[in-house]
Amino acid sequence: MFALAIHGGAGTIARASLNPADEMRYRAALETALNTGYDLLRDGASALDCVEAAVRSLEDCPLFNAGRGAVFTHEGHHEMDAAIMAGHTRLAGAVAGVRQVQNPIRAARLVMEKTEHVLLAYPGADELAREHDLPLQPTEYFFTQHRHDQLQEALREGRMRLDHSQAQDTDSAAAPLDEPEKFSEVPVIADPNWKKGTVGAVARDVYGHLAAATSTGGMTNKRYARIGDTPIIGAGTWADTRCAISCTGHGEYFIRAVAAYDVACLMEYKNLSLEEACRIVVHDKLAPDGGEGGLIGIDAAGNVTLPFNSEGMYRGSRSEGGGAMVAIYKFS
Repeated sequence: MFALAIHGGAGTIARASLNPADEMRYRAALETALNTGYDLLRDGASALDCVEAAVRSLEDCPLFNAGRGAVFTHEGHHEMDAAIMAGHTRLAGAVAGVRQVQNPIRAARLVMEKTEHVLLAYPGADELAREHDLPLQPTEYFFTQHRHDQLQEALREGRMRLDHSQAQDTDSAAAPLDEPEKFSEVPVIADPNWKKGTVGAVARDVYGHLAAATSTGGMTNKRYARIGDTPIIGAGTWADTRCAISCTGHGEYFIRAVAAYDVACLMEYKNLSLEEACRIVVHDKLAPDGGEGGLIGIDAAGNVTLPFNSEGMYRGSRSEGGGAMVAIYKFS
């Protein structure tokens, strides 16, 4: 059975923080990404192609902290990370800190397929993308007023914002958004604890192969070229013949827990199901240590699970012969 799951970040996402028009826009963006990947799966494309396509869709949407919607660093630019992995070969590619690549997930796949390496960082990763004619964009492409306002608030507070904590602006939050099917503006939410960030996708194709892809803009106001779990194979991204995993949350905790690979290890060495292995990692291992977030996973039979220990996670899934599911809150 072929299947696909996606996420757009996890965190404190309360129903009160999104008005109906804003919520509709996020759900529409998730549905677009889900349908983009699923249509390819249905037509016989590889799991690798499908997760890349779904993540590219999310990177092109400024609602999410990846690609075009990436947050600002302390210095006022963007440093984006991404990773992709094919389960049946365990080949993987990742980039860290890229600044001009329109779709960092494409650069990650380029590393996997065109080099002998797994992880390349800026400026080399940008140079590789340039040499292979990947679309590059000027800094203005990645600018959104909302992200810039987040940076200014974080600078005033003298701290980093995890993923996508929203700036306080009750006037902006109260105003409905026009044209919900378009992504020209990003809503500003009144809840200062509301977070979202990393995007990702996992899939099983008609050939039984699994793949995972993850992309992020990191933390607002991050310094010293900080890198989170997303491009670290085994921490934020993993795929083998048992499962494919893409994580989202506070990256340092996922790195220390080697979270994505731990799911695969629990399945292999303890013979646990995908659902039980993911539950243990998210709720029993990460949560007690303060590791807020979640993950999406798929196994060799096409079973999908989307656990998280935060108040919400932007997520969706669709399986062969079944309907699409898109959700935001813990109970939705």
